[in-house]
Amino acid sequence: MRSIACKLVTFINMRILTTALILFPQFPLAAENTSAPTFDAAAAERFGKLALACVDKEYPNKISHVLNSDADVAPPRKLTPAFCGCYDWHSSVHGHWLLVRLIRTFPDAPFAPTARDALKNSLTAENLKEEANYLRGKGRASFERPYGLSWSLQLCAELREWDDPEAREMMANLRPLEEAAVERLKTWLPKLSHPVRIGEHDQTAFGLGLMLDYARTAGNQELAKLVSDSAKKFFLADKNCPLAYEPSGEDFLSPCLGEADVMRRVLPQNEFAKWLKEFMPQIPTTANADWLPVTVSPDPSDPKLAHLDGLNLSRAWMLEGILSALPSDDPRRPALQATADAHRRAGLAAVTGEHYEGGHWLGSFAVYLTTQRGIAHLKSRDQGAPPSQSPTQTHGDLEAAAR
Repeated sequence: MRSIACKLVTFINMRILTTALILFPQFPLAAENTSAPTFDAAAAERFGKLALACVDKEYPNKISHVLNSDADVAPPRKLTPAFCGCYDWHSSVHGHWLLVRLIRTFPDAPFAPTARDALKNSLTAENLKEEANYLRGKGRASFERPYGLSWSLQLCAELREWDDPEAREMMANLRPLEEAAVERLKTWLPKLSHPVRIGEHDQTAFGLGLMLDYARTAGNQELAKLVSDSAKKFFLADKNCPLAYEPSGEDFLSPCLGEADVMRRVLPQNEFAKWLKEFMPQIPTTANADWLPVTVSPDPSDPKLAHLDGLNLSRAWMLEGILSALPSDDPRRPALQATADAHRRAGLAAVTGEHYEGGHWLGSFAVYLTTQRGIAHLKSRDQGAPPSQSPTQTHGDLEAAAR
């Protein structure tokens, strides 16, 4: 048994090393170097190419479409003309978000003009009017709720924060879909009696985090209060999260960490630190990552099994989010940091684009992590800085965040 275990560990380490070298060949990894590669324009271009390869790639396509009659039988480009690529609707949405985020971060990079053209081709007034009509159609009350709708609001937030004439035009085009998504979520949340605690798209906690960041960016106090109150209603009394049961075999989000990542957005620092102690007593006070091992996809070419590569990325940003909300002298910080670093390394190494099953979405997760998207909102709000002065907008801070 020990021999088998050793071989498995060797395989995992070799896969991480090999894929890291494929993704970041400009950064040789010495044996003693355990830090993640720097996120620079070259690395950003690799992530951008993953999105550009799929935003207008209509097939293969996994649609979530209720047929009311023969009239509803149509190809994706007719049903949802803006977001018909990237295998499914939500991946197309956050693929567009990825492009906006990268252009904002590296406006002069070689990939930026191509990315701008792709965005302008998709985010037209006509296309987005059709998207809004589709969302409001009969039998679609639960369409992409909450995952895809939350990502659509994240796209709106990114465009709102971008001081650029084309961004303002695209934001105006998005307004019908934005209004439809907000309306749908405001109708749904008061009726949701229990949170959905899974590691896939329907997870309530992750969706609430994206919604809250959007609401604060848009100045939508009504939505922000609804989301904050919902998070407290669902999670404030939770204790002893069953972390040992994670992950499930197709998770790309952690149910436990996802819950903590939204609660750090709604609780004051001292209250959050106390809540976290009761919710996740497993976090040690020593600088090790053994309490939450990284995961490895057994088959990155399988659409569902590839989820585990994304789990490492989302765990990393959730752990960093938790760290951002704890006092500087909290004894759990070393363990949280070590675990975040381990998941960051493993997650980024898996973003190779070798298999479309993961390549169509893992880049978005990598960029959300390396640009500290969720944390930037918290810092900007607490410090009173306008969006254009968000901490993630300088190359130096981005590179430091990715180390």
